[in-house]
Amino acid sequence: MGNKIRSTILLALMTGFFLWLGNLIGGRQGMVIALLFAGVMNFFSYWFSDKIVLAMYRAQEVTPNEAPELYQMVKVLADRAELPMPKVYVIPEEAPNAFATGRNPEHAVVAVTEGLLNIMDRDEITGVLAHELAHVNNRDILIGSIAATETGIHGAGVDLSTAEG
Repeated sequence: MGNKIRSTILLALMTGFFLWLGNLIGGRQGMVIALLFAGVMNFFSYWFSDKIVLAMYRAQEVTPNEAPELYQMVKVLADRAELPMPKVYVIPEEAPNAFATGRNPEHAVVAVTEGLLNIMDRDEITGVLAHELAHVNNRDILIGSIAATETGIHGAGVDLSTAEG
């Protein structure tokens, strides 16, 4: 099953869940409110999930001048995979981590933490970046971005049971 179909199914399931919850809490009026909420959330998850995730991590975009080695590694890997050059971000965090985000390869972002850059050598970082670009190439970054956005929304304490109409 293609990742575009999986993304659509994920958004449909989340919408169905919110409709069920809205009906449970407020009957038909609750369902209408939930449908509006789900529509807005799905729209923002699709178009802005990458920006939301990057903001949650306080990621900073880097240029070829600011991080030449990192930028070059991403450029070489993207060229080999015949992908558009993604934006490159560094996260000011010591825990080693990396991720790709964005709704499609033309709007992709690859982000790595300072901790990952500090503890791994060039070959290891290249392997991590290749893995992240595989997510971009397989077009499965949207699902991860939406999931991260949903986690952030719920982690921020958004409570659907207090929605008013």
